[in-house]
Amino acid sequence: MDYPHPIIAREGWPFIAIAAVAALLATVVAGVAWSLPLWLVVVFVVQFFRDPPRRVPGDSRSVLSPADGRIVVVERCRDPYLDRDSVKLSVFMNVFNVHSNRSPVDGQVRQVWYHPGKFLNADLDKASLENERNALWLTTVDGHDITCVQVAGLIARRILCYVRAGDALARGQRYGFIRFGSRLDVYVPVEARVRVAIGEKVRATETVLAELA
Repeated sequence: MDYPHPIIAREGWPFIAIAAVAALLATVVAGVAWSLPLWLVVVFVVQFFRDPPRRVPGDSRSVLSPADGRIVVVERCRDPYLDRDSVKLSVFMNVFNVHSNRSPVDGQVRQVWYHPGKFLNADLDKASLENERNALWLTTVDGHDITCVQVAGLIARRILCYVRAGDALARGQRYGFIRFGSRLDVYVPVEARVRVAIGEKVRATETVLAELA
């Protein structure tokens, strides 16, 4: 599969440039020893904004992880966006995970909801309903409804979403980014077969979260 984005996410270029210029100036003015902490900042920023290509597994019934991270929630609940019974699967991203967000399914964006809110620790359950968040309602090619929600975290202060109602997405296609720690909630139909467990580490696109009936 051709990958249309660079290895470093475009959202990171300004941050990398600022960090590199600061480190270079410190090296020239104060020497390598004094500038070393700033060069470590450059390394951190580069690794945070990395955006590697990923293999797309499964088929149209596969619900893929929209983000790198750790599974913190697997539970049956009420989808607050579509008002239906569902299974909620939550992926918590720390600052060392890739923060590029990918579509979990092949389908069409039916609706996008943005909600301003708090910036609680994204590892907490209440973050799903109280934090700043952006939700996508996706309908798969087979007619299944999936809700995918970007949730800001304690450090995150910017949710970026590049799609709108009517857009088509393919599994693994990049659609957004959250800067500096966050969470992705995925609501799937109750009939879906869950393939992950709490505590499991997942990779965006490459990990299958569930199989649709």
